[in-house]
Amino acid sequence: MEFLRKEFGERFIEDGVTARLYVRDASFMEFSESIAGVVFPVDEEEVVKLVRWAARNKVPLFPQGSATSLSGNASATAKGVVVSFEKMDKVEVDPVDGVAVVGPGVRLEELNVELARYGLFFPVDPGSVKSATVGGAIANGAGGMRGAKYGTMKDWVLGLRVVTGRGDLLRVGCRTYKCRNGYDLVRLFVGSEGTLGLVTEAILKLAPVPESAVAVLAYYDDLETLVEDVVRVRAGRLWPLFAEFLDAPTSAVVGLESRNALFLGVDVNGGAEERALRRLESLVRGEVAQRALDWGNAMKLLEPRRRLFYGQISTAQRDGGVLVIEDVAVPISKLPEAVRGLKKLAERHGLPLLLGGHIGDGNLHPATWYRRGEGPGRVEKFLRDMAELVVKLNGTVSAEHGIGVLKKDLIKMELGEEALNYMRELKRVFDPYNILNPGKIL
Repeated sequence: MEFLRKEFGERFIEDGVTARLYVRDASFMEFSESIAGVVFPVDEEEVVKLVRWAARNKVPLFPQGSATSLSGNASATAKGVVVSFEKMDKVEVDPVDGVAVVGPGVRLEELNVELARYGLFFPVDPGSVKSATVGGAIANGAGGMRGAKYGTMKDWVLGLRVVTGRGDLLRVGCRTYKCRNGYDLVRLFVGSEGTLGLVTEAILKLAPVPESAVAVLAYYDDLETLVEDVVRVRAGRLWPLFAEFLDAPTSAVVGLESRNALFLGVDVNGGAEERALRRLESLVRGEVAQRALDWGNAMKLLEPRRRLFYGQISTAQRDGGVLVIEDVAVPISKLPEAVRGLKKLAERHGLPLLLGGHIGDGNLHPATWYRRGEGPGRVEKFLRDMAELVVKLNGTVSAEHGIGVLKKDLIKMELGEEALNYMRELKRVFDPYNILNPGKIL
């Protein structure tokens, strides 16, 4: 490790106790491997030198942003070096071109604070937005609460600078909104979980902050009616800014009434709020408990939904359990069937279930837990049955959390071995020495 000591100095941590803090992410999976240390590069040149050194010496590198991943893709699975990008946090905004050129360590919320000066924002809005970084969101293919309207990271990354496992520095994509310069390598890297290359810079597409928004929080006694109303809103040609839900037990853990809750919002032009709210309420059959008639209050209305992760953790811990949060998506028309199926599976396996998610784009986050003394056996069976259910409904086993370690077997069920073989070939092209986040996805 003499190279790391010389190149990074105090930015290379070898102390075992401190380094252990970087071994795992927010997933429930435990890894017993110790690591050689943690490095904190400050620029692209250092990343290139680091990867070339690792390639020569066959040392695994595990990239990290804020390690908020829930599938194990930001955990260290072998004796290697964790690469923390938190110090690469530059932000350059061009409001005329409508882009931001940013480092991988920039936190999404901090980016939007800067963009607000120009009346712009970056729409991708994961639940961990206060801590999630741009690099982590790119690696994970993050989505979030505004996904119903704005999609995921793959829709907002225009260009990248990436260091591959060969130690080569690539510039892919464009600074322009239209870009057709060969194979779409940008989308290949987005969601690749750091297994193909380490992002050193990203060109992000920006959007103007909407003039206004309207939103409601509505309660339902029947979860299927709630799900059906989301389908009704889409069929009624409304394009929700957000459509989030919590089932009755989950609403209680975030401080709401113990009823099924729907958070539904639509962005509008200033002056159209009252008319848009009336139309929204005409499609909602639940009991409207709160209303918002401007952008700021619409965002505040979502605050209980943002407490979901912490509420789930607290509930599982009180029960002496280890929390497992899942991430699946189905076509919107299949949501009622998916919700029914997930509840039946939890009952069959004798597991607790807290159900919520980004229902506006078909993304469900069922959460359960197992007690430490009994192990994850029943939960693992539940996950396999869950995967079978969503694949049968033409859905996916991972909408935004990634594959990591947790879903390596489940993705085989969805894609089949032939597609995975092509992925293995791609991995060998970009990372022939298997040093970049080994053990993930494949």
